[in-house]
This record gives sequence, C-alpha cells and structure tokens, in this order.
Amino acid sequence: MCKSELRFTGSGGQGVILGTIIMAEAAFLDGKSVVQSQSYGPEARGGLCKAEVLVDDKAVNYTKVTKPTCLMSLTQQSFDKYKDTLADNAVLVVDDSINVPKNIGEAHKVYKLPILSSARKVIKNPMSANIISVGAVNAALDLASKESLEDAVVAHIPKGTEKLNVSAMNLGAQMIKEYVH
Repeated sequence: MCKSELRFTGSGGQGVILGTIIMAEAAFLDGKSVVQSQSYGPEARGGLCKAEVLVDDKAVNYTKVTKPTCLMSLTQQSFDKYKDTLADNAVLVVDDSINVPKNIGEAHKVYKLPILSSARKVIKNPMSANIISVGAVNAALDLASKESLEDAVVAHIPKGTEKLNVSAMNLGAQMIKEYVH
C-alpha cells in the first residue's frame, strides 16, 4: 500500500476528530504506520473542523497531509474549503446534501451518501454520522480489516452504545458496496 492521506471535515460537534482517531487506530491495529492530527476554529461546537490521518506500510516521515487521497465532508462549508487541495484521483465520501461541482466529480471518485439523514432515520442517533462515515471511508479505501475497525470503534465510544455504533459502521460500509452513481 502506498501512503494514504485522509482529511475528514465538518462542523465541530459532528465527531470528525473521533472519526480520524478511530481510522488511525484501526490501521495501527493492522500493523500500519499512522499519524493523526486535528484543528478547529475557536467556535469549537458548530465551527469548521478538520482532522487528518496519514496511513502507510512504512514509517511516516512527514506528518502533514499535503494532498489528500481521501476527503470526507459532512458540510458544504467544509467541502468548499478543502475541495481544491485533493491529490489526483482522490476518493471523496460526502453527505448527499453537498453540492459537488461537475469538474470535481469527473476528476475524482465521489461517493455522495445519505450519511446525516441515515444517522437520524436509520440508526436513530444523529451523533452516529461520524461512525457511518468511518465505515464508508474504510470500505472505499480498504485501509483496515473489519475486525480492527470494529475494535477501534468499540474502544472509543461510550459504553452501552456498542451495538448502535457497530450498526452505524456496518451501514457506512454497506452504502459503499451498494453505491450507484
């Protein structure tokens, strides 16, 4: 595997940072080298949020994401801010409410998924959007084994919500498998 540069974006409070922590841990459990970082505006809750993960089979020498090979966005504002920073042929996993310009859709693999609405309507917990996203990104990129991803999810979510969050993770993976452009 060559280096994967993941950037997760959204609003503060959507669990974007936790999503990248889970992705990093799952890849680490599978023996890969990882670096995770995050940043968010002073607004924290509701402000723009970005978190990143580098994953590689060999040691990571430069710890900054420069050209994301994957962009996951839950809000239009965050997508608009980072859409022009992508590597060639990047994978985009975005909520279906996001307007993706035609030129971006032609240059990259875009998965427009009902992430936010499925968190509310299917999982019945709006806070599960980040876990749906994690399952979708992992299925799109095949970064970590399903077992390692599930272990990482369970290790980082509140006790008593394991079943709900594993269902959310599996739903995200299923969305990728069934995706019709």
